Amino acid sequence: MDFISAVELIDKCSQENITISEAMIRREVTLFHIDRDSAIERMAHSYDIMKRAVERALSEELLSMGGLIGGESKKIFDRNSKGKSVCGDILSKAISYAVGVLEVSSSMGLIVAAPTAGSSGVIPGVFLAIQEAFELSDETMTLALFNAGAIGYLITTNATVSGAEAGCQAEVGAASAMAASAVCELMGGTAEQCLDAASTALTNVLGLVCDPIAGLVEAPCQKRNAMGASNALISAEITLGGVRHIIPFDETVEAMYRVGKSMPVELRETAMGGIATTPTGCQLCKNILN
Repeated sequence: MDFISAVELIDKCSQENITISEAMIRREVTLFHIDRDSAIERMAHSYDIMKRAVERALSEELLSMGGLIGGESKKIFDRNSKGKSVCGDILSKAISYAVGVLEVSSSMGLIVAAPTAGSSGVIPGVFLAIQEAFELSDETMTLALFNAGAIGYLITTNATVSGAEAGCQAEVGAASAMAASAVCELMGGTAEQCLDAASTALTNVLGLVCDPIAGLVEAPCQKRNAMGASNALISAEITLGGVRHIIPFDETVEAMYRVGKSMPVELRETAMGGIATTPTGCQLCKNILN
């Protein structure tokens, strides 16, 4: 089984009466000539790495290589634990977990690039928060990762997930779309709803620039992962409430790619524009380089 567009994916899910996760599993089995159990075992290993990254951020004192971030995950988690969150339990945990993974990544720890290192906190943040809230098994979450993988595959095939090519909309935006789709499936949504949620997530961050201070994947990347996790949950909630996205997923991805290509090079991971070139951003860069 294979598909290169959302239209083809929906058709296959409809014809076979299967979920997006199942369609992606079948694609993996066919493409890599492995059995189903092996495909799921590999994905389970990835989910275990995601969970361990979150746990490490909450249990260790981590400082990024550039010294711009470290300890944020614990602060957010502790505030929620004290009942002071203005976001509610699920969203607050998703934010805490998402920024934590960036702390692990920027301190040279082990993470899963999902789809990139710069956006690696979005899916773990959303997945672990949802898993805890609804008491879902690791097996269930592992299957949902195949759904997220299908969305990432479609974006990569028809556009890009590279910040250097299309800005942060292609990194955090893609991760947010992947997580939104997976949440929809976890909550019983149809294949069409999953892709609607993914489209909404991408549309919400269309035009988001990539402007890392000192060229490091630390700031503002970490907080954008928190935003991406929030955006995923918002997009899933909107869709599960019965609100359709009026632009099809394939067209949304194409639009994102066009927007990315039209961005000045300064706003595509070069650290020559945006927040990176503010007076404080430049001073931080000098401090790090010196």
